[in-house]
Amino acid sequence: MSDDNPYQSPVSDSEVVAPLVSQGTLTETMLKSLSDASPWMRFLGIMGFIGAGFSALSGISSLAMIPLSNIGYGLLGDNADLGIFSSMFGGMVVVYAIVLIGAGVVAFFPALFTYRFGAKIKMYIQTNSEQELELAFKNNKFLWKFNGIVTIISLAAIPLFIIIFVVIIAAAVAAMSFG
Repeated sequence: MSDDNPYQSPVSDSEVVAPLVSQGTLTETMLKSLSDASPWMRFLGIMGFIGAGFSALSGISSLAMIPLSNIGYGLLGDNADLGIFSSMFGGMVVVYAIVLIGAGVVAFFPALFTYRFGAKIKMYIQTNSEQELELAFKNNKFLWKFNGIVTIISLAAIPLFIIIFVVIIAAAVAAMSFG
C-alpha cells in the first residue's frame, strides 16, 4: 500500500519569511535629525498649549464685557438706539467668545500631538525602545491627520462664509436705505 493519498493536502518545503518592516533600521543621519528636531517639537508643542490657553482665556474673559457694556449704556440714559446697540454688541461678543474658545480647543490638539511626538523621539533616543518610536510616529500621524481634517472642514466652510458676507452686505445696504 502506498502513502500517496489523493485526498491529502499538498505539502510544500517553503518557509514563511518575516516582513521586511520589522527588519528596518534607522541610520545615524536619521537619528541625528530626529534628535535635533525633538527639542523644537517639544518647544512648539508647549507654545501651542500656551497659545490655545490664551485663546480660550480671551474668549472667556471677553464674556465679561457684556455686563460692562450694559452698565455703560445704562449710565448714558434711556436712549432706544443705545439699547439696540448694546444688545447687538452683546451678541457679537458672545459669537466672538465662542470662536475664541473653539479656536483654543482646536489648537490644543496639534500642540498635544507635536509635543508627544517630540517627547517620544527623545525617549527613543535615550532608551532605544521600538515602542517609543512607534508611539512617536503614531502621534505624528495623528498630527497630520488632524491638520488635514481641519483643512477639509475649513475649505468646506468657504461657501458658508461667502453667503454670510453677502447677507451682511445686503443687510447693511437695506439698513442704510431705510435710515
